[in-house]
Amino acid sequence: MYGFDKMSEELISFCGINCVECPAYVAKRTNDNELREKTAKAWSGPEGQLSTNEINCDGCISFDQEQFNFCKQCQVRKCGIEKKVENCAYCDDYICEKLEGIWNMISSTEPRDTLNSIRANIK
Repeated sequence: MYGFDKMSEELISFCGINCVECPAYVAKRTNDNELREKTAKAWSGPEGQLSTNEINCDGCISFDQEQFNFCKQCQVRKCGIEKKVENCAYCDDYICEKLEGIWNMISSTEPRDTLNSIRANIK
């Protein structure tokens, strides 16, 4: 349904993250084991250690391909799929608590800015 093969394209997730900039997406596309190792270490925490095998993703808005474990479980992603929206900017309930929760976990305002820009340009 969605997706791009070129790394230079944008692949905007439901929450506004550009998947082509995500280390799990880049590592899979470039088969970069060093990036997988670095990312597994950075993303591991008290709740568990990630293996390099887990650092692979085809983008969270892909439906029949591989997603990083967090993307598979993401409530924002599940909601977007259920509502059949391209991303949350197209949702009638924009901005909801689920989306705010994800944004609060992300250290960048870029996803919010991306969706706000998309929403401002919806005709």
